[in-house]
Amino acid sequence: MSVIVQFQIPLEEAKDDVFLREKIAQELNLDATDFTFKWRKRSIDARKRQIKINASFEVFLNGEVETQRNYFEAQKVNEKNAVAIIGAGPAGLFAALRAIEKGIKPVIFERGKDVRARRRDLAKLNKESIVNPESNYCFGEGGAGTYSDGKLYTRSKKRGDVLKAMEWFVHFGADQDILVEAHPHIGTNKLPQIIVNMREAIIAAGGEVHFDSKLTDLLIENGQLVGLEINQNQKFDFKNAILATGHSARDIFELLHNKGLELKAKAFALGVRIEHAQDLIDKIQYHGRVNDSFLPPASYSLVTQVEGKGVYSFCMCPGGIVAPCATADGEVVTNGWSPSKRNNPYSNSGIVVSVEPEELPNWKNNPMVCLDFQKSVEKACWEAAGKTQKVPAQCMKDFVDNKKSTSFPRSSYQPGIVSVNLNDVLPPFIAKRLRKAFVDFGQKMHGYLTNDAVLHAPESRTSSPIQIPRDEITLQHPQVKGLFPCAEGAGYAGGIISAAIDGMKCLDAIEF
Repeated sequence: MSVIVQFQIPLEEAKDDVFLREKIAQELNLDATDFTFKWRKRSIDARKRQIKINASFEVFLNGEVETQRNYFEAQKVNEKNAVAIIGAGPAGLFAALRAIEKGIKPVIFERGKDVRARRRDLAKLNKESIVNPESNYCFGEGGAGTYSDGKLYTRSKKRGDVLKAMEWFVHFGADQDILVEAHPHIGTNKLPQIIVNMREAIIAAGGEVHFDSKLTDLLIENGQLVGLEINQNQKFDFKNAILATGHSARDIFELLHNKGLELKAKAFALGVRIEHAQDLIDKIQYHGRVNDSFLPPASYSLVTQVEGKGVYSFCMCPGGIVAPCATADGEVVTNGWSPSKRNNPYSNSGIVVSVEPEELPNWKNNPMVCLDFQKSVEKACWEAAGKTQKVPAQCMKDFVDNKKSTSFPRSSYQPGIVSVNLNDVLPPFIAKRLRKAFVDFGQKMHGYLTNDAVLHAPESRTSSPIQIPRDEITLQHPQVKGLFPCAEGAGYAGGIISAAIDGMKCLDAIEF
């Protein structure tokens, strides 16, 4: 049998197995040689000056050991019923893996390239400001998550599904620690190989993965999906398709809209990506401790209300890099990523303002209103910075004081930054709420409000600005039987794990 034991321990003792064994023996009134144990959960409590670890262990008694099991069990699906999956991001990949587990053949169509070829397009984007609209930080094998921090925590309450998704990541190459850490991440240096391992498992089981294969039409008869058009010249017969295209596939929204299918404007968030020195964030969060081998690079989570609307940190990346995430010419977009060790000298985070459809002009009966607003901000920032992939930037305190910055600390944003007063570029209600929020955040985290921090604009792809509706029970579009809108691109997820879970959920809803 096994039991769970929980306690707090000093930071310095968390890596000392002898100390941990003695502590567990004391807590359970056991002899220190009578059991084995493993970490169950681990988190940092840095609320007080003496930083501690919240520790949870599974303890195996009476000579028993943990039963090893295979997290993923594949079936051969070569000759089985087939389902089309549009998009090879987390939702699409996990839907495909779930299909193989259930004995269904997944056929993935991905508009972008495989991870290896995709790297070359990212290099051109970073170094030459050349945007490939089909292969970038958002489109390609693994989706937007492949070249990201690889955060694996979620607010989802369906813990069983969360654990299954995490275990599948471990099965395909992620470190076992992601099952333990309270805020697990994989890192952009490790995610690509994990994605490749998933793809190879899908193909080995009899599934199919097609790259450079863009959905250009849905073939519908009498309210039933009957097939797909790919790349405008290939037709495939399918009666079931999971639409997992991600929050930046704007052409998909236009396709559905032009076919007269229902869409809804959806609240999203927009703002800037802020970059501090990681040492400063460590100092603030860890009560002056920096470069401490017992502590990981510090993160933060900030939220406030301004004019009754939320302003909050988003996708915070300790030890990370600010990246260019445009998906077309004529726009600039920022996001962040970090490697597994989070060992870059910078800390970055989106700081974004909630945007509701009703705040925008002519929002009634216009499902594209939030998307149009998002586009307008990205274009304005592109124009303000010189119509390349450089972004408009401003030091944080200068922004609050409405002053154009005359000098900057070094920025990790590789295409480069241009000094612009963001108060003149961002929509007035966005700029106003950001200014007030930064003052509030500076009071919560002393030292945060500083001209040593750089704002990069815009951070605009936080979530989909459009929702593709689906029936709550069947998960199908109310007008098209067999079409399953899924995950971030349809407005039902907000990150790697929640997207993966929604992919599995949509697959489970398919009936043959």
